[in-house]
Amino acid sequence: MKNSTQLIVNAVLVVAVAVLFYLHFASGKPAKPAASPAPVAATPADTAATEPEPEVALTPAVLADTNKVAYVETNRLLEEYQGMKDASKRLEAKARGWEAQNKKLVTSFQTAVQQYQQKAEGMSAEQRAATEQQLQAQQMKVGQEQERLQRQAQEEQGKLNEQVMGRVNKQIEKYGKTNGYRLILATGAGNIAYGRKDLDITTPVLKYLNSEYGGKK
Repeated sequence: MKNSTQLIVNAVLVVAVAVLFYLHFASGKPAKPAASPAPVAATPADTAATEPEPEVALTPAVLADTNKVAYVETNRLLEEYQGMKDASKRLEAKARGWEAQNKKLVTSFQTAVQQYQQKAEGMSAEQRAATEQQLQAQQMKVGQEQERLQRQAQEEQGKLNEQVMGRVNKQIEKYGKTNGYRLILATGAGNIAYGRKDLDITTPVLKYLNSEYGGKK
């Protein structure tokens, strides 16, 4: 009897730990891509085969310097880009729904365990065995549902990152062509060991991105 009850209590603790992990994941901000391709601005000569959109008109002043190279700070772009902020809010709203589902599952299981513990002494050995078997099945079902919710959260987060980064890279490419850059690198995760501060165009690019996003919302 004592051993059976302890097994159920341990099961509750296992579920509780899983819940804490899930809630930590669900309530956090969407993770930033760890190794996203560096946004690159192609030169006019590169666009014939790679750019399906109409060419951006370049002024003589822009064409005069086609060896310009610069870099942007990826982390700052994603933190201050309004498109990422809005996408994060949408994901957080979904996460609250997943959290509510998860809480309901765990609460139901814990209630069943508590009821069993209260009634166990008055049960026969057969009744205890049957109830414990039911609780174990319920625990397994809760664990499977938690895994499904976590997978769903990860998939949604991946889609968010892909959509936002795709839009950011596309707009940085336009910015680079318009302003005559041969190459725009993205810093982050040690991609660039050193870069002169005058080559950092994060601020103007961020302003451009937010302006473009605001105009298309």
